[in-house]
Amino acid sequence: MNTIKTEFSIKDLENLSGIKAHTIRIWEKRYNLLHPNRSNTNIRSYNTENLQKLLNVAFLNKNGYKISKISNLKAEEIPGLVREIASNNSKEHHALNAFKMSMLNFDQVLFNTTFNNLLQESTFRDVFYNVFLALLEEIGLLWQTDTISPAHEHFISTLIKQKILINIEKVQNLEPQNRSSVYVLFLPDHEIHDIGLLFVNYELACKGHYCIYLGQSVPINCLTDLNKLYDNICYLSYFTVKPEVEELDKYIADFNKQLLLKTNNKFIILGHRAKALDKKKLPKKITTYSAIGDLVKNL
Repeated sequence: MNTIKTEFSIKDLENLSGIKAHTIRIWEKRYNLLHPNRSNTNIRSYNTENLQKLLNVAFLNKNGYKISKISNLKAEEIPGLVREIASNNSKEHHALNAFKMSMLNFDQVLFNTTFNNLLQESTFRDVFYNVFLALLEEIGLLWQTDTISPAHEHFISTLIKQKILINIEKVQNLEPQNRSSVYVLFLPDHEIHDIGLLFVNYELACKGHYCIYLGQSVPINCLTDLNKLYDNICYLSYFTVKPEVEELDKYIADFNKQLLLKTNNKFIILGHRAKALDKKKLPKKITTYSAIGDLVKNL
């Protein structure tokens, strides 16, 4: 069965390129930019070549090229111009489009080639902050708008996690320099979105901290075993979709009671759900951060 998405609606193109559907129609009519197929009821559908061309056109347009000038370029000239500009000053944006194409076509080779090209001029940390975070944010929006399926999301997320794990392994071979406290990284029960937590693990390991990574879906009562072994624990978690908003206060109260009271332990929370917490009402030993970078600056 062919699992590669080869036809896209104009709404898909809008979501993937950032160019409004109205503008796409104007470019199509006035400049003959794209050549969609039309159904019997005159509904447009676009193939992969149309999508790739639009991504390239959008890239050029954002880099100062007027659409009238782009439309006069030969089809084979556009990718070359994109590569030239990307190599000079906008490689991250070009890479973002390449990663999206690799996701849509389940193309692991394109993903790895794009990633390795970025590493020629950037560190892994820079690639994560400047490209992967933007890509993950776009993926969330594309999934919400039904532009991509869960299969697409899982495919690209798994590849990103592989890169993080490879880099974690490189630094884990070094003896931790700071053992004054132990960082225990976990996701709450039923939470499975672990890319952010994995990268925090990488950042902590790079700074020489001693880390214990527990991963996805860990109930609070399972963490009590750590309290028996260590005196100074910094628990660290990433709340993306769990706990539910209406369950957050109870979760915080239970965590504080079972793991923080009468101890030297602390709890750091990141993620989308953390934004729903009222910092003024949090127990003193619990801290939230809105972004990984903010946390890393304070480590």
